[in-house]
Amino acid sequence: MLRKDLIPKSPVIQILGKENLEQGRFGVVVSRAGVGKTQFLVQVAMCWLLDGKKTIHISLDDPIDKINVRYKEGYTNLIDSVGYIDPVKANRLWEDIDTCKLGISYNESNFSCDNIREYLTTLKKENLELPAMMVIDGIDFDQDNTVILEEAAKLADDFAISTWFSMKSHREEALTPEGFPPQLDKTKDHFDKALFLSPQEDKIEVVVLKDGDSENKIFLLDPATMMQS
Repeated sequence: MLRKDLIPKSPVIQILGKENLEQGRFGVVVSRAGVGKTQFLVQVAMCWLLDGKKTIHISLDDPIDKINVRYKEGYTNLIDSVGYIDPVKANRLWEDIDTCKLGISYNESNFSCDNIREYLTTLKKENLELPAMMVIDGIDFDQDNTVILEEAAKLADDFAISTWFSMKSHREEALTPEGFPPQLDKTKDHFDKALFLSPQEDKIEVVVLKDGDSENKIFLLDPATMMQS
């Protein structure tokens, strides 16, 4: 079955492990601008989509059309990593996955966890399947977002939804002795999983900063595909 072939190829599964990933409640992907936070978060969401579960991608940076393009590219990269696959089967699976992902585009002025809660509550009242995983992409962590993180944690508990954030760091800022960018160091207690992406020559280095026994492991990804090198 194609889904079973693709899941082990996921860079996220290779880095964190499927069961470990699914047990996570609050995760974050950190890097400076342009390194690949959103691409990696798409691959995080793909793990749930390939498992037949629904996801929701909330972006404060990209319109819905661009979000959809990112998911199609992420899926194509997974397909290509397997080798030759019957295009008909690949397209059929994409059509199945595409119906399981939801996308919402906000900006800083209209984003709130209350709006997300209202949306999820509406789905629940209409007896529609709730997403099992949520991406929140584009929050400015140079500001104090304690309230947003606390409200998102309550959402995660109330709706049993695993939540992953993007977090932008800055090239000129020094890391803490533990290797944490300042934005993550201030908020690290909120997250049970944290990965730091940085460019290293022609690769993207992924350092696991928070994940229990897996901390401080390092992986290399192809920056064009986000597949493991």
